[in-house]
Amino acid sequence: MSRLLFAASSVVVLIAASSNAAVGRDYPYCLQGRTWGYPGNCGFTSYAQCMATASGTDAYCGVNPRFAFARERRAPRRRY
Repeated sequence: MSRLLFAASSVVVLIAASSNAAVGRDYPYCLQGRTWGYPGNCGFTSYAQCMATASGTDAYCGVNPRFAFARERRAPRRRY
C-alpha cells in the first residue's frame, strides 16, 4: 500500500512541477500606490490595461523593475 501511495504522490509532484500554470510571470506594468506598495500589483500586459484598473483610485501605473531589467541580467558577458 505504501508503494502505491508513494508512486501516486510522485506522479502528482511531477505533473505539478512541469505545469506552466504554476510559473510566475513578470508583466511589464505594475499598479502602484499607497495600497499596493512597491513594485505593486504587476499583473498588467499593457499600460492602458493598468490605467483602466487605476482609474478612480489613488493608484498609478509604473514599469515593473523585474521586467525592465530582466534582459540585462540574462545577457551573456563578452570576454575579449
